[in-house]
Amino acid sequence: MIRMLISIPIIAAILLFAFVNNELVTFTLWSELEVTSSFSVVVIAFILLGFILGRVSAWIAYLPLRKNLITLKMQNKKLGKEHQKVCEEVTGLKGDLDSLKNRDSGFESSSTEEKSGIKASLIKIFKSPEK
Repeated sequence: MIRMLISIPIIAAILLFAFVNNELVTFTLWSELEVTSSFSVVVIAFILLGFILGRVSAWIAYLPLRKNLITLKMQNKKLGKEHQKVCEEVTGLKGDLDSLKNRDSGFESSSTEEKSGIKASLIKIFKSPEK
């Protein structure tokens, strides 16, 4: 919106300047080629040439950024798939944990000695070796 508010008066001023100056102008290019045209056509042609060169320059300047963006999009897609797999695995593990809790409630009636023996053996299995 702001770009439009700035560019419209500038374009109007350039066009007004170009069409008010209708004198013929002769350009000599490479000392052999002479071009005669109205001044308004020359002004508009140079403005268009500058615009095109500016756009090409900006496009070339942003090539590395576009390359990085494509790489990051591919990494994001890959990580999204991995995240989905991990979420599914966590959901499955939560279900397993719930079923173990339900099954563990059946062991409430067993003796505390059995529980302490199982607990001690599990601690022994999962205990990390000391360095």
